Amino acid sequence: MPSSTAPACAPFPAPARALQSSSVLSLSALSPRSWIISLARSSIVSVLQDAIAIGHLTISDSEGSHYYGRYQKGCNDVHIKVLNTNFWLRIMLSGDLGFSEAYMIGDIEVSSLKGAMNLWLDNESTMQDTLSSTVAKISSAISSVYNSFLGQTRSQARLNAIASYDQSNELFKAFLSNEMMYSCALWSDAEGGVRGDLETGPTPGDLEAAQLRKIHHVLRKARVKPGHRILEFGSGWGGLAIEAARSFGCEVDTLTLSVEQKKLAEERIKAAGLQERIRVHLLDYREIPAEFEKAFDAFVSIEMIEHVGPKHYHSYFKLVDFALKSRNSAVVVTSSTFPESRFSGYQAEDFMRRYMWPNSCLPSATALITAAHSGSQGRFTLEGVENHAAHYPRTLREWGRRLEANLSQDLIAQDYPGLRDPADYEAFKRKWHYLFAYAGAGFAKGYITCHMLTFIRHNDTPECCD
Repeated sequence: MPSSTAPACAPFPAPARALQSSSVLSLSALSPRSWIISLARSSIVSVLQDAIAIGHLTISDSEGSHYYGRYQKGCNDVHIKVLNTNFWLRIMLSGDLGFSEAYMIGDIEVSSLKGAMNLWLDNESTMQDTLSSTVAKISSAISSVYNSFLGQTRSQARLNAIASYDQSNELFKAFLSNEMMYSCALWSDAEGGVRGDLETGPTPGDLEAAQLRKIHHVLRKARVKPGHRILEFGSGWGGLAIEAARSFGCEVDTLTLSVEQKKLAEERIKAAGLQERIRVHLLDYREIPAEFEKAFDAFVSIEMIEHVGPKHYHSYFKLVDFALKSRNSAVVVTSSTFPESRFSGYQAEDFMRRYMWPNSCLPSATALITAAHSGSQGRFTLEGVENHAAHYPRTLREWGRRLEANLSQDLIAQDYPGLRDPADYEAFKRKWHYLFAYAGAGFAKGYITCHMLTFIRHNDTPECCD
């Protein structure tokens, strides 16, 4: 069981100056590949000296150990052991994306993945000023030889393969709750709050309770009543649609682009006896039919708009406006988001966009609110803004526990025979654990947020208040 207090740091030696860079003469005697790796290594170990201001980092490889930051009892003390010298080249050429790749394929061992993420975010400004700028300068000079050294290796082929092994329903069954909600849960005192798992330990059914609470919260905010018709963009596996029909007496039309999700969602809907009240459409949201015009009492979308892209926010909300009734209708949209200071229409490739959700783009709450106003031509009124970011780290921790407990190589290899190779399977599983730690640290540190936005029609009234 994870502890609620910071772990005691191991008694590493006092911080020492990083080893000196190799001389030009010694580098000249190396093979081209060794020369590039040695250059990358010497550059990184040098600039890290000024990059770690909070916490303590130890990097060990075959040439020795390097200590960065200031060691204090109870500090965030992270130890990285380099097992393959390709690690240095990956960091030099790809920064944090390279770090994720090195972790996934086993080029490094990390004492605490969560600690490594926190160390990066706690020192983000100095990392940007030192390590990132150095990486950019040197990588631009040597990136043309990247494929010669890394591009066609077995490890790179493994990374390319695991990027596409994420359509298996069995995978998601292994770590999601019974409702199969692949989104942030809402924790309450009944489960000990957002840190209950750390303070008293996880208990059976706590994720199910938190996810059901989230579904009910969304549907109440959407003001649905028995007989109402709901439009949903992003079916998932039918969790919200099933609950809307079963507990709220609604009819639901829900859209997905995944054949596998549609198949399992319809199986679950039929098992619940709700096939007459829920229709799952294999359909792009931009292709909703003409008969949807002004047909719905509520619109709901749970963490799907991250895949829409800034250029399409306006048309997204224009279609929502098209589908909703002109009076007494509501919109609920939830999304992982960037704080306004970090949001940009262009977001560079990182671990998330390379290995989890290609071409995704996190919006900001302001960008969505602005698009809702323009797309509806002012016919939506902003009713509420909630930030659920504090609830995501525990959700991710629980997914990680369940993945470790339930996923097996034989299970996932039924869908993806390529994962019968133990090394490929281990890299695949490491990718998911990396995601949970990476995203968890981002939410916990405020690097990313998670907003729920609620809109009502411009001529509708708020909840009964007089």
